[in-house]
Amino acid sequence: MKTLILMRHAKSDWSTGEESDHARPLNRRGRASALALGNWLRGKGWLPDQVLCSTARRTRETLAGLGLEVEADYRDALYHAEVEALLEAVRGATGGTVLIIGHNPGIGELAERLVAEAPEHREFYNYPTGATLVVRFGVDGWPEVGERTGEAVDFVVPRELV
Repeated sequence: MKTLILMRHAKSDWSTGEESDHARPLNRRGRASALALGNWLRGKGWLPDQVLCSTARRTRETLAGLGLEVEADYRDALYHAEVEALLEAVRGATGGTVLIIGHNPGIGELAERLVAEAPEHREFYNYPTGATLVVRFGVDGWPEVGERTGEAVDFVVPRELV
């Protein structure tokens, strides 16, 4: 059994004047959301033993805000990654519970493609900032993960937590 946590970065700040999208930080609401999401993960027992994270500032700040005690593998390939690149990262994972922090549209599209049945949540198909899906797979190894093979066991958006 493998568990995957797919998280879109928290709300970023468009008003900083950063010229680079990659360098855009979280805004105040995003920092509060990251803290709330970390508390939610701990409270539910969804604790990753491996984290794969985009190198963008807003994804790194989201991870830091979660307050998890796990080392991250920061990957340029996850910055605005398409579904195929994200699925490749999943299939190459090594942990039992893996958290991937990325960007839309890829992270939301991957969530849709992995679950056999979408969670009954009005925001699932929008996958807003901070949206987090927990998916379980009845497989022994990550290379076995395929489309529509996962069971959605939890889904939350930050505004439900803060």
